[in-house]
Amino acid sequence: MPNATSQRILVADDQPDVTEALRLLLKGEGFVTESVRTPAAVVKAVENNDYALVLIDLNYARDTTSGQEGLDLLQKLQSLDPSLPVVVMTAWASVDVAVEAMRRGARDFVTKPWDNPRLLAIVRNQIDLGSSRRAFRRLEQENELLRGSGKTAPALIAQSAAMRPVLDIIARVGPSDANVIITGENGTGKGLVAQALHAVSSRAGKPFIAVNMGGLPEGVFESELFGHVRGAFTDAKVDRAGRFELADDGTLFLDEIGNIPLSQQAKMLRTIETGEFERVGSSRTHRVNVRLISATNADLGADVAAGKFRQDLLFRLNTIQLHLPPLRERREDIELLAQHFLKQHVTRYRKAITGFDEGAIRAMREHSWPGNVRELDHAIERGVLMASTKVIHAPELGLNATSATPRLEEMSIEEVEAFLIKKTLARCDGNARQAAEELGLSRSAFYRRLEKYGL
Repeated sequence: MPNATSQRILVADDQPDVTEALRLLLKGEGFVTESVRTPAAVVKAVENNDYALVLIDLNYARDTTSGQEGLDLLQKLQSLDPSLPVVVMTAWASVDVAVEAMRRGARDFVTKPWDNPRLLAIVRNQIDLGSSRRAFRRLEQENELLRGSGKTAPALIAQSAAMRPVLDIIARVGPSDANVIITGENGTGKGLVAQALHAVSSRAGKPFIAVNMGGLPEGVFESELFGHVRGAFTDAKVDRAGRFELADDGTLFLDEIGNIPLSQQAKMLRTIETGEFERVGSSRTHRVNVRLISATNADLGADVAAGKFRQDLLFRLNTIQLHLPPLRERREDIELLAQHFLKQHVTRYRKAITGFDEGAIRAMREHSWPGNVRELDHAIERGVLMASTKVIHAPELGLNATSATPRLEEMSIEEVEAFLIKKTLARCDGNARQAAEELGLSRSAFYRRLEKYGL
């Protein structure tokens, strides 16, 4: 937690004895408080000063039981600064009022007389979370500026209810060094979330190194992760640093973590536990300080039960689990994402396209999106390339291609292979491991094909 003495708390209550009791309680924990007695004074104070947290009563002079004044004030504070933590309190313990306060943006709810340890715990937690939310908000603003300048930056577009838990975990966990596993179907944006976690951490200025574990053949696994020295094997012409070494003091993102060969998992575990490893062909021990973020679409718990994944390795990786919902469960984001991808591809291909017609929007809303956000990106790219007017029409998105059966004799071998992989992935609900098994491919071969066809 940041130094408490640097945290200012605004307390709003029309009873002087209440504000004085809170001042003494919070002063004992090193906090500085300011007190006001009316909702108007709260708004003025927040407009003119920075606070780490605002603690407001729900009832003032106008009435004493409904909490409406406090609810109106809460809504006003949210419009001024959505990232400002607001905790509400009232002598009238009402579930309905509590639910409404939380709906309007309150971070927590306490009743009078309060329990001192609980209130202090709430204050500490909400100040920490508020700091993280502000950092995440700054990241989004910086990303907008970078995108405006034409530079690449992570674009985490998420306004749907299904994505709120994801944003909350990023705000809570991102600033820490905790290892995180991101779960979810292929194409949901796990890599983007990993970048967001890194960007709000204290390691943001350090390297972010990503490696697709599914695309690593077992023969080069050690060399890729731990590096090698010259002469370690036939093609080792020079010394080479591995991914752990490259990510020192930063973040290492291990995509498709479930594909680590069982024979290599012990070596991975040792490095995670101690930070130590040796390059292939060398006995010299290197030490690194790396934060691990992993991603998978597999059920690692089932893999542990089946003896395919070490339980102790899973414990080390899985300090925090973050589940990313599929696009079909966050349909409110589809149009926002589509507009984002449209801007990217219009710039890339220098096309004068301004948007989508109603038919295209309807088609996007109704499509099942088995390939998730990645499929949406490819559909918009196709639409930009195929559009003959300033707006994209539904047929130009090619969304029916996943459900219609094309004439195989008119397709190239690559098109047939891509079609079969798409159909198998859809049938397996995006589970790449299951799809690979059904197609009779090794996992590394399957992932190479996914990359080849942009799937």
